[in-house]
Amino acid sequence: MNAAGPAPAGGDGPVRGPVRPSGLLDVLRVASVVLDTEGRVMLWSPQAEELFGYSAQEALGQYAARIMVHEQHLDLVVKLFADVMRTGRSWAGAFPIRRKDGGTRLVEFRNMRLLDERGEVYALGLAVDQSTVRRLEQDVALSTRIVAQSPIGLAVLDSSLRYVSVNPALEQINGIPAEEHLGRTIREVLPLVDADAIEEAARQVLDTGRPSVERATTGRTPADPDQDHAWSVSLYRLENALGTVLGVAVSVVDITEQHRANLEAETARRRLAVIADASARIGTTLELDRTAGELADVAVPELADAAAVDLLDAVVRGRRSTLGPAEPALIRALAVRSVDASDVLPAADPPGQVTRYAPDRLITQCVRTGLPVMVPQTKDEDLARIARSPEAAEVLARSGVHSYLAVPLIARGEVLGALDLTRTRTPRPFDEDDLLLARELASRAAVQIDNARWYQNARDTALTLQRSLLPSHPPVTGGLEVASRYQPAGATSEVGGDWFDVIPLGDDRTALVVGDVMGSGIPAAATMGRLRTATHTLASLGLDPAVLLDHLDRITCGLDQAIATCVYAVHDPRERQCVIANAGHLPPARVRAGHAPELLDLPTGVPLGVGGVAFSTTVVELAPGDRLVFYTDGLVETRRDPLDERLDQLLTLLDSPGHSLEEVCDLLLRTLHEPDNFDDVALLIARAITPEG
Repeated sequence: MNAAGPAPAGGDGPVRGPVRPSGLLDVLRVASVVLDTEGRVMLWSPQAEELFGYSAQEALGQYAARIMVHEQHLDLVVKLFADVMRTGRSWAGAFPIRRKDGGTRLVEFRNMRLLDERGEVYALGLAVDQSTVRRLEQDVALSTRIVAQSPIGLAVLDSSLRYVSVNPALEQINGIPAEEHLGRTIREVLPLVDADAIEEAARQVLDTGRPSVERATTGRTPADPDQDHAWSVSLYRLENALGTVLGVAVSVVDITEQHRANLEAETARRRLAVIADASARIGTTLELDRTAGELADVAVPELADAAAVDLLDAVVRGRRSTLGPAEPALIRALAVRSVDASDVLPAADPPGQVTRYAPDRLITQCVRTGLPVMVPQTKDEDLARIARSPEAAEVLARSGVHSYLAVPLIARGEVLGALDLTRTRTPRPFDEDDLLLARELASRAAVQIDNARWYQNARDTALTLQRSLLPSHPPVTGGLEVASRYQPAGATSEVGGDWFDVIPLGDDRTALVVGDVMGSGIPAAATMGRLRTATHTLASLGLDPAVLLDHLDRITCGLDQAIATCVYAVHDPRERQCVIANAGHLPPARVRAGHAPELLDLPTGVPLGVGGVAFSTTVVELAPGDRLVFYTDGLVETRRDPLDERLDQLLTLLDSPGHSLEEVCDLLLRTLHEPDNFDDVALLIARAITPEG
């Protein structure tokens, strides 16, 4: 129940209970005067006291004409009074009256004859100051004209939130005549707008008196039933002069164009945000699969509910691919993402799998033409051209795929593959804005994918070369049992020039070599191969290690400013010793029974390729059972830990008796070499044994 009193029983029925007075009559200040047949005042209202200036005591019993009318109008007034009393016809008009203070005022009169139960006749006069009437008329006329001509839709709802009045502008906005609004609620008139929210706001306005200004709402009306519109709705409580709540005034402004502009601006802002996010997230490494996964991560869920990044298999292998109209496409899946573990994933190709797509498939069309393919509303025949097989098409149908978009990945004029996007949960189909964003993402990501592709191909080539140049040695040679490992750098780093070698010499002697060419990639691997060949040749001459390094130094100086570190050792089982020379390399570790593991104290020397500095040879005891551990810096160096701490950790790991050489190799690599290490590792462990014979 609100301040307006009980609501009508049926909307238009009689009001039950007391109703507060309206303020309109109080604004008019209507004066009431009753005269007898002689024209004497019988009743005199308080408003009459205010209008004429005479108190009731002064006016009662007086001839009204004498106290109310100027002498010059007396005859006219007497005649008019006589006509009303004789004929019973009412008289209305404006007439100047005289106040007690001598002033005059133009007053609107309504005069009529009255009869009481005894048949006696009286005259009733109702009088209002004409300036008050004119002011109220002007206000009403102005309000009516403003409401009628306003381009803003205006309506008044009663306290039951039913339409009381509607202006022409709102008729046009709603597409419904004013008379069809009256007596009905918003929900009844406009079922396709959010009536619940508007009515809830209207109730709060009725209860609190606080306006609700510029509430945005959307929906459809009979004026334009096929298009969504947006409106700004403001609500104000209506009260009369006494504070009685009459209802709610509603103003409605069509802001569809502004709403669409805001949506377009928001779409543009979202597109820029996604592009900025893509610039920061895609291409953080040169790993092909990871780069493809970063693209899929950006696309889901900002652009699609599921995304797949696929490359032509020939492109992955480093070859250009051109498809004819009747040729199938060999597609290698790199990454798949979905908003959740939805049913659409089984229809996607698993990462790493190569699938043959027939010429009529949409992805084949996309990579063959280099043009995007968009299907806003997919049908069964479309799903059959999206999926790799009829079974996969059934999976897509069950998962609710209703919209599809494929954009080519093009870099440096070459089509690499495609970004495939589907929507299942998002109700809105792909549109031109989505296509624009997808093409921008694909364009930016394709360059990063192409870089990763070429880097991976170059890295694979260098790694193949590196591995082909490394020795394949027997586990036992002469007086040594030997184990070795080569571990390439992390996938985001190029292959380096690390190498090791085990070279059998005469009299059961064995040369052990570990080196590291500075630089990376194919040049480093090629330099490593040349130094390894030279080392084999020089080792066959039986040179002292220091002399051998001196020859390698001169060779390295001639290899295009190449620099390398190297440790060269010759083990003699009969003398139970090693002679070792070092060219700027980390010192080997020696492990002996009953002693703590130690780093050999060798003259460091300068790297190969520096030139002009002599090397020295050191003799190291190595009894049967003793071990020598050679390694490159990729095993112990990191970007965050001091080298001394890492070397101490190496010695701690070596202090583990009972492990085989193979187990020690695995332990060191597993513990010390981090997966994302920027450098490769060569590791060689030799244990002295007593040679046969």
